[in-house]
Amino acid sequence: MTTLARFALTVAMLSAPPFALAQTAVPAPTVEGARTYTPADFERYSPRNALDMLQQVPGFVIRDAVQERGLGQATGNVLLNGQRLSGKSNDVLAQLGRIPADNVVRIEIRDGATLDIPGLSGPVANVVAKAGGISGSWKWQPEFREYYTDPQLTRGEVSVSGAYRSIDYTLGLENRANHSGAGGGTDIYNADGTLRETRVDAWTGENNQPRLSATLGWHGADGATGNLNASWQKVYFDYVEDGLRVGPGLVDRERAVRQEVRGYNYEVGGDYEFGLGSGRLKLIGLNRYEDRPVLTTVETRFADGAPAVGSRFIRDGEETERIARGEYRWKAGGDWQLSAEYAFNRLDNVSELYLLDPGGIYQPVALPGGTATVEEDRYEAMATYGRTLSPTLSMQLSVGGEYSRLSQAGGGGLTRAFRRPKGLASVAWKPMPGLDVNVQLQRRVGQLNFYDFLASVDLNEDQANAGNPDLVPPQTWELELEAVRDLGAYGNTTLRLYTQRIDDIVDIVPIGETGESPGNIDRATRHGLEWKSTFNLDPIGWRGAKLDTAVGFEESRVRDPLTGELRPISNNLQEYAELGLRHDVPATDWAWGGNVGYSFHARDYRLTEVGRMWEGPIWGSLFIERKNLKGLTLRFTAGNLLDATSMWDRVVYVDRRTGPVDFIEDRHRRIGPVYSFSVSGTF
Repeated sequence: MTTLARFALTVAMLSAPPFALAQTAVPAPTVEGARTYTPADFERYSPRNALDMLQQVPGFVIRDAVQERGLGQATGNVLLNGQRLSGKSNDVLAQLGRIPADNVVRIEIRDGATLDIPGLSGPVANVVAKAGGISGSWKWQPEFREYYTDPQLTRGEVSVSGAYRSIDYTLGLENRANHSGAGGGTDIYNADGTLRETRVDAWTGENNQPRLSATLGWHGADGATGNLNASWQKVYFDYVEDGLRVGPGLVDRERAVRQEVRGYNYEVGGDYEFGLGSGRLKLIGLNRYEDRPVLTTVETRFADGAPAVGSRFIRDGEETERIARGEYRWKAGGDWQLSAEYAFNRLDNVSELYLLDPGGIYQPVALPGGTATVEEDRYEAMATYGRTLSPTLSMQLSVGGEYSRLSQAGGGGLTRAFRRPKGLASVAWKPMPGLDVNVQLQRRVGQLNFYDFLASVDLNEDQANAGNPDLVPPQTWELELEAVRDLGAYGNTTLRLYTQRIDDIVDIVPIGETGESPGNIDRATRHGLEWKSTFNLDPIGWRGAKLDTAVGFEESRVRDPLTGELRPISNNLQEYAELGLRHDVPATDWAWGGNVGYSFHARDYRLTEVGRMWEGPIWGSLFIERKNLKGLTLRFTAGNLLDATSMWDRVVYVDRRTGPVDFIEDRHRRIGPVYSFSVSGTF
């Protein structure tokens, strides 16, 4: 049975029987033409906070904000009191999770092109909330796995919100903890199909990221508003992998991998908006810093007593980002905005590589290009105009560009300057009641990962990047059509079609005669569709039940820089399907349901190998929820019930250009069932 057939069978079985609320002192009136939901529409779910409500809006799919260069124009599709969040670490979804459900006035689903916020398109959720007295919420989410992983007991969050005179505030403490693990066999075959080696490995990773956050909002009697947010986070990650390797004619070997990450980050940002002339001026500032040192050690010991071999890689990278932005907007035959932004990004990185000598001492070895400083100064200016053309048609046009200066000190660095046009044109059309259509054409400049400029090694997977000081940001032309159909009592469905042309796409390219690293390829294309729906089952007699469905297909093409052949973009998502069932049992405070999901990615293409590392093929879970037990919400989830595994299928070549194969790797590691429990409440 094929993977898609197994997924279809599973679907058939399952579907049988940071800124505080002061961004507006008083919630805005209901917007004509918006699809509006009030707290009464979510009563059956017994939500604890605004995010719980938003996640139950029929047919609406939350899109995370894209991490743009600097702050840039708005991305994502969620607003709070009609405003975007002018931060990075403290995203709007985290903020919604700290707003008690009692403070939510309504949720509006609007078309992005009808808003006076540049960059938004398609369905956008505006969560309208009011400030109240002191209130709080909390959640604890322990998790247990049957194999390879210790219990995770430290994931949770607590927040307090309130208002005093013209000040609103939210204080939060959370730990984004995650424990994971897998284990099983790997077979290594020679090019002729004979067995070269068998490996049995087991690994576990423990990640804890406690974070303190605070947001303050102020609103003056003259209509001026100000917001301030700050966060501080520690990062703890430990990875342990142990394995045994045997094979015909080979000495048995025990291999140990250890990785440790200890770091921290902080962010401070704010904005101040006030009336100026016939419009309003908003000034925004942000300062972000991250230090993330990583230590990885791999050692192999032999059963015949031969000296152990090992390697150690140490990397300490310090990232800094500073942003100053101004936005001036006014109305004159439509909505106008002029914006200007300066952003400074810097990476100071030190990398060291060591090899274990026969005496058991780690000796340093050269790692050219591993230590350097990368900086970028970027200036952006944009002008945006939007207006309603008719009762059923509106548009938004944004044009501008950016100038950036990239420099690298050390590692063969150099300095370069770029000028890039940017812009967006979108049209929102309502051809008939219950149908909304949005078309958008956008020119986007992508964000580079500064670590890609520098040499690095992956000791566990025996891969290395040579570093590439010649990297330039990719630029993308994006054309998108999205149609949203209201099905009345039956729910809602959304179809999105898109096509992209990417210039200077970042993929793995040859460096020198034998090296490889992320680099630019002249051009690539990407085309796809997404179809997402919510179907309420009350009209067919199953009261309190609903189905959430999603399917997507994508095709990409890029010319391989090594062979010259057309192939997919490395690791590009090619297809996925998801189904979620939730049944809120009428006249009770019980709910149950489940989810199944499938996804498939393209292979990764490197200088000497082609492979696919993934988990699946199908994930499945069931849950049961008590929505009100003495004021608490309790939920138990049994995950990975369809036995998804961790896999890596790759072919390693002597030379991929000419075709001779060195070996073929076939890895299957068991993950096992995942059991999680959550208890949440308010105070």
